Amino acid sequence: MHNDPRYTLSRRAFMTGTAGTLANVAAASLMSEGSLQSHGGADHAPRAKRVIYLDMAGAPPQLDMFDYKPKLVELDRTLCPKEFIEGRRLAFIKGHPKLLAPPHPFVRMGERGHQVTALMPHFASIIDEVAMVHSMHTDEFNHAQADLFIQTGSNQPGKPSLGSWTTWGLGTENQDLPGFIVLSSGGSDPTGGSSLWSSGFLPSSHQGVRCRAAGDPILYVSNPEGVDAGVRRRTLDAVRELNEEELERVGDPEIEARIDQFELAYRMQTTVPELMDISKESPQVLADYGAQPGQASFANNCLLARRLSEAGVRFIQLYDWGWDIHGTNAGDDLMDSFPQKCSQIDRPIAALIRDLKQRGLLDETLVVWGGEFGRTSMNEERNGSKKLGRDHHPDAFTIWMAGGGVKPGISYGATDELGYFIDRDPVHVHDLQATILHILGLDPHELRYPYLGLQQRLIGPAEGPRVVHDLLS
Repeated sequence: MHNDPRYTLSRRAFMTGTAGTLANVAAASLMSEGSLQSHGGADHAPRAKRVIYLDMAGAPPQLDMFDYKPKLVELDRTLCPKEFIEGRRLAFIKGHPKLLAPPHPFVRMGERGHQVTALMPHFASIIDEVAMVHSMHTDEFNHAQADLFIQTGSNQPGKPSLGSWTTWGLGTENQDLPGFIVLSSGGSDPTGGSSLWSSGFLPSSHQGVRCRAAGDPILYVSNPEGVDAGVRRRTLDAVRELNEEELERVGDPEIEARIDQFELAYRMQTTVPELMDISKESPQVLADYGAQPGQASFANNCLLARRLSEAGVRFIQLYDWGWDIHGTNAGDDLMDSFPQKCSQIDRPIAALIRDLKQRGLLDETLVVWGGEFGRTSMNEERNGSKKLGRDHHPDAFTIWMAGGGVKPGISYGATDELGYFIDRDPVHVHDLQATILHILGLDPHELRYPYLGLQQRLIGPAEGPRVVHDLLS
């Protein structure tokens, strides 16, 4: 009977039907503990067990948020120095642009009096937990390439993301959940698209799993109409018997992996919906975050990030679109759109850091905030626009980190008096990636994967990338 081609066709059709749909999702997110630990685990004692990466898609204007420059205020609306534009590529600015001071006031926050935009008052409650890095720089000045570069180490699609490298290096803490989960807000995906959470040439089990705020958090996680848990269990048992027969006959290890994937998918049907249901949180917690169950929002995603951290998810990536502040219209203007974006992230970020600390999770969780590049010190004025905005700027931008062995309350690196060039302690994107891997207990120079005859690394082939030890406590 097993050699009858009609039997083989029927079984394959069955495997790709209702029994196989969710398992296909699991195959892209989960495998056995052994396969997730392909690298073999940490190379040294880790400072953090997991990462929450808050990616502000579109590139937030650092000079209007965290990098205050009195000289820029003094020279507002005067022509910028010629060295800012001569021999340099700019995405949209034409001619000789004028300097632009931040149109919203800054206030001093925390024990060290760090200056932060007044548009983010809740940030004052966590500023002393944060390590500011004002000297970031990248090689890219277009969104998609810069997105890819900061998340995959390459400006071309097809490379594994930082989250994928992390799960491949360390494995998962919870066998019933994906090791790498992606959440998005702002009404659009980042320009780099799903390549930003791709596993690239790493096994597909390390790809980021996209979760949704409404409906099934993962597609097909619910049983189809007419199929209850008992039917699903009996179906999977039958599929398992068929797979085990095939495994015994041909000895293909992929069949054993397939058996694991079906079982993990079954467990996900119980764990994922419950975990993603923030209505179970107290009214006080929901109010602290500004979260509203059932809606898609950055606030909801921050609360989910804390829940996912508690559950042992290794890498949690939050993308928030809407930070492409060019000043071409009210939808991307410093006076209209920018205050709204600050308001949307201020309360939930502060609540996330406080919540993690209160629950004893901040010390073992690295939180990273930032965009793909920075913004110019000049007003863009594209096509004569009277709105206020800034062009792309790869040479200087700000990110911050908290928890995970990072020195709290410090400010690292500096830009010049107009915030255009780095003046002290530059940190390249590859340095940031190396530092994150080091914090997780991985050696960024030795974390390699053989592909196309090369020993591929997140930080690229050069020897230049460094761990920024001065950021670590």
